Amino acid sequence: MRVLTARDDAVLIECDSLDETIALFDAMTALRIPGVGEMVPGARTLLVPFRPARVTADEIEAAARAADLSGVRAGEPRRLEIPTRYDGEDLAEVADLLGISADEVVRRHTNATFTVGFVGFAPGFAYLTGDDPVLDVPRRSTPRTRIPAGSVALAGTYSGVYPRESPGGWQLIGTTEVPMWDLDRDPAAFMAPGDIVTFSVDAATERARATVSAERANAPKQTDQAQPEGADGRGSALEVVSPGLQTLFQDLGRDGYASMGVSASGSLDAPAHRQANRLVGNAPGDPTLEVAYGGLRLRAHGPQVVAVAGAEVELTVDGVLPRTVPFGAAFALDDGDELQLGSPTSGVRSYLAVRGGFDAPPVLESLATDLLAGLGPDALEAGDVLGVREPAAPLAPAISVADAAPRDLPAAGGDSVELRIVLGPRDDWFSAEEISRFTSQEWQVTPQSNRVGVRLEGDALTRAKGGELPSEGCVSGALQMPPSGQPVLFLADHPLTGGYPVLGAVITDDLPLAGQLPVGATVRFRIVEPRIHQPRTQTPRTQTPGELR
Repeated sequence: MRVLTARDDAVLIECDSLDETIALFDAMTALRIPGVGEMVPGARTLLVPFRPARVTADEIEAAARAADLSGVRAGEPRRLEIPTRYDGEDLAEVADLLGISADEVVRRHTNATFTVGFVGFAPGFAYLTGDDPVLDVPRRSTPRTRIPAGSVALAGTYSGVYPRESPGGWQLIGTTEVPMWDLDRDPAAFMAPGDIVTFSVDAATERARATVSAERANAPKQTDQAQPEGADGRGSALEVVSPGLQTLFQDLGRDGYASMGVSASGSLDAPAHRQANRLVGNAPGDPTLEVAYGGLRLRAHGPQVVAVAGAEVELTVDGVLPRTVPFGAAFALDDGDELQLGSPTSGVRSYLAVRGGFDAPPVLESLATDLLAGLGPDALEAGDVLGVREPAAPLAPAISVADAAPRDLPAAGGDSVELRIVLGPRDDWFSAEEISRFTSQEWQVTPQSNRVGVRLEGDALTRAKGGELPSEGCVSGALQMPPSGQPVLFLADHPLTGGYPVLGAVITDDLPLAGQLPVGATVRFRIVEPRIHQPRTQTPRTQTPGELR
């Protein structure tokens, strides 16, 4: 067993096998160690996030080494069948890599028996271990930015099915119409750890569709179900006149669903999100609107109190009294007033809070919009009417503009931004010279960046170690290095697990800055020593599940 640094508040515990990993996960879950967050099992690793003020990495390691790994999960496994059309665009390439024909790839895949080891990457994405050693292919050197939902794919010794359209680096060999993730189904995930799975040719499609109630896969849009009482014009609401480039509901994220492959998601700039809520007297976790690159225009239905924080934008109000209102301070809107957010000169994301909070139904206990998972309300569109709740308490004394002054945020074409990182868990895949080259150069943010991750471009790195890395848990801020040598900096909507080595991770304090990197900005990385082995500075208290953020 090895314990590796995954971030300044997370460790990755290496095990000898998937069985040992699952046993360790069960044992550590049963211990309920105060300060430990939601753990993510991988093929041979267990990712353990924690609060350094409550528990140390040394204490976690001691608990892991002392854990009883003899327990075996009880219960008869389910047996599932996935009808597949073997029409994947990588099928011929996979056949060449394996030195067999495409027909032989299909024959072996349909004759193999698979077991669900763990669920990660995205909601409903199960990692299937098979019993045919020939089916062992490398991931693509550069991951695709778009893989269609239902794609059946191979990577290393694993098979999997993409639950929805997403990026990914697996080799595509076919497609299926069986929905891997359906919130109208109980459970929402088609596959769970321990299930026995086989793939068949397309003839079984109709039977499988009946089995999993696939007719419910196309559920109504969340926004279609979220029209508040203000939709008829009589209630308190904000109407979207123009959504700008992208405006999403966000909060502090959803915890407790990692076992289904669901990450926390949430606001990329959590301090700005909290600041906007504080300015209008809301609770820190109340939902806000995350506005990328400005352009949002809202019309008030009834009087409202609003504030905007994060990336600084010009705020203008059209109405009976046209005016400019202050950024970083609460201000009032009268019924019929229209608020316009300009474009930020630095940073990307502004956060708009309304007094009382937005009234919309949560998805898995949160209003966070997760772009990779496809969870939460859809991106706002013109004509959407957003209900506003009655305030729960009197408005607190106003915070001055000086107290809520905007931070220095990166600008496209401006000075290079420095982000602090800790090395690990897979820095040993790179030589000291390559790591030095990584930190000594400037990396540019490319247009392919989004809430899932920031794609960077620079002088490509070369790995010192070859082969495939078994999929393992990843944290926000992880710097994943595909074979192309161009890093991807994971943000809040990142996959829970990944199979490319992670050279290092941006420290927790710098994650909000990473979430404000605009396209065209340049980044430098500075290595700092993790402080995860220092003694606690506070007395531990009992922790409720999913408390760690």
